[in-house]
Amino acid sequence: MAALRWTSEAETWLKDIHDYIAHDNPSAAARVLEGIYRKAQILSSFHDIGYIYRSGEEGEIRILLYGHYRIAYLRRTNQNLVDILGVFHGSLDIDRYFP
Repeated sequence: MAALRWTSEAETWLKDIHDYIAHDNPSAAARVLEGIYRKAQILSSFHDIGYIYRSGEEGEIRILLYGHYRIAYLRRTNQNLVDILGVFHGSLDIDRYFP
């Protein structure tokens, strides 16, 4: 089982998603964040489930889908660790954030 580590950037993205949805519907915002967190928990057992976005020396950046959102994570090479890098709405150009 891999350890999950949320980066500060990922936490900021989640707060922004929550605040945006909560402006109109606070209970929906809570449900979306709960769903994102639950989906990300799958990565502790099945860390290769997302599709490969890019490979590098430190590992693979993979994307796990949840509704309209993409959970970007780093599957580190030779480590039992998964870093959640960010949560992006599907309409955003993810290439801007991972050049």
